[in-house]
Amino acid sequence: MDVSHDLSLMALIGEASFLVQLVMAILLGMSVMSWWYIFQKIFALRETVEQTNSFEAEFLASSNLPALYEKTARSQDPSASLSRIFVSGFREFTKRSKKTEKPVSAARLDGTRRAMRATYQREMDRLETNLSFLATVGSVSPYIGLFGTVWGIMNSFRGLANVGQATLASVAPGIAEALVATAMGLFAAIPAVISFNHFVRNLERLSTRFDSFMEELSNTLQAEAEPEQFEEAA
Repeated sequence: MDVSHDLSLMALIGEASFLVQLVMAILLGMSVMSWWYIFQKIFALRETVEQTNSFEAEFLASSNLPALYEKTARSQDPSASLSRIFVSGFREFTKRSKKTEKPVSAARLDGTRRAMRATYQREMDRLETNLSFLATVGSVSPYIGLFGTVWGIMNSFRGLANVGQATLASVAPGIAEALVATAMGLFAAIPAVISFNHFVRNLERLSTRFDSFMEELSNTLQAEAEPEQFEEAA
């Protein structure tokens, strides 16, 4: 009796039961989507970091905040998160400068901080887009793969019940087919978990830089600004 079996990966997938194949298809789709989001996030964060470095250098070198505001407000770069925080804060500050006679009142500074904080939150929400999907893939993929494996092994043992003499050669293909689902679950989960942790660390560093910039801009406006300096920038 010929008990040889084709144990290549494609053969194992092709000979698996429908439910196991469905599990593999779901895991493959999750893996493809997670890699798509991973590359999107890599490029988006890289551009944001470059824009942040560039604007920080420009801000520190500038001695004319109204001119910097006018230049920055015309920029439409979607990755210029720090620039938009600056524009929103400076716009709010100059708007309030026309409504008070004090050089720098507490209300003006509080309004400026609130405007920057609102823009900061929108930018962080934008940068965190799709991270929840990576976290979901990283957490549930092994269990989806395990479900496929358990189902496949159950089918293998059901088949053995109809065999007069069970041998390793007869049970090995069914178990191998089932274990492919676990391997695919791990293949989907591991890159998603690693990428999620990497992106979270990068976002924490960006968040710290944004917070530091908002404090620095508030201090600069409080120490140096006079209402007359900003009338043309509103």
